[in-house]
Amino acid sequence: MKFTKILHVQLVTFLLSCLPLSVNSQTSTNGSDSLLHKIEQIVANKKSTVGVSIIGNNGKDVVSWNGDKRFPMQSVFKFHIALVVLSEVDKGTFMLDQKITVSKKDYLPKSFWSPLRDDYPQGGTFTIAQLIQDSVSKSDNSACDILIRLVGTPKTIEEYFKKMKINDLQITFNEKDMQAVWENMYQNWTTPNAASETIKLFYENKNNLLSKASYDFFWKTNIETITGQNRIKGLLPEGTIVAHKTGWSGTNKKTGITDALNDIGIVFFPNGTYFIISVFITDSKENVETNERIIADIAKAAYDHFNPTIK
Repeated sequence: MKFTKILHVQLVTFLLSCLPLSVNSQTSTNGSDSLLHKIEQIVANKKSTVGVSIIGNNGKDVVSWNGDKRFPMQSVFKFHIALVVLSEVDKGTFMLDQKITVSKKDYLPKSFWSPLRDDYPQGGTFTIAQLIQDSVSKSDNSACDILIRLVGTPKTIEEYFKKMKINDLQITFNEKDMQAVWENMYQNWTTPNAASETIKLFYENKNNLLSKASYDFFWKTNIETITGQNRIKGLLPEGTIVAHKTGWSGTNKKTGITDALNDIGIVFFPNGTYFIISVFITDSKENVETNERIIADIAKAAYDHFNPTIK
């Protein structure tokens, strides 16, 4: 038993050692120092490690706080999975309205969040579009793993983005295996800067990475996200359109530490301009409400900074 505990400590130490050692690395461009200062004030004295990457003003303003640090993604990787599935749809491998038969054994156990399983406990037939919507908008874990199997393995997802020159990410496990061992989440990581660059790449869609149909469907699905309403959207004016994807590890009952609470997305102003924001929190001794408020405060600071009606 003692030997097992030693191995556990060594494993955690190794995983943490894989993360960059830089602390509070911060950059800003094009006069965004005031926003960076606001972020510094928001995270000050918080018992959390916070990573932020913000791109605004048509890509001219970039703000980064621990932007190159590796953070566990948790369900944020469902954003990436959906993009890979849609790329296969555009190749003609699948169709959005193609039906997939899901049996009871395809569902994850009751301990996993899965509205699809709860609504259809005996299984059923679902379109690929519905599985993507459930995985992204509702963060359904069963739908997530079904989609991964559809296109290959977790590494299939990683390799797709590496081909797109998004190198700062690693996807090793599906939801089932990621949640099997607490430390496994550290093997599914990205950086805030890489997350924002991914959003920018696929929103601008300059090289037609997605067809118009897939593009419209994907971003509509992210706008319909129902999780994490107190994060990016938490303090924004009512009715603000936000296309986003959340992730959360829960709190480790043994340590009292939350290893992942995240939200990435695009915030739109009424005139159609927007900014991209990725906020990741790890190693947090704060409660859920405080962690979510950190994200909400940073998003509101960015909203006020880029708001075209204020300038």
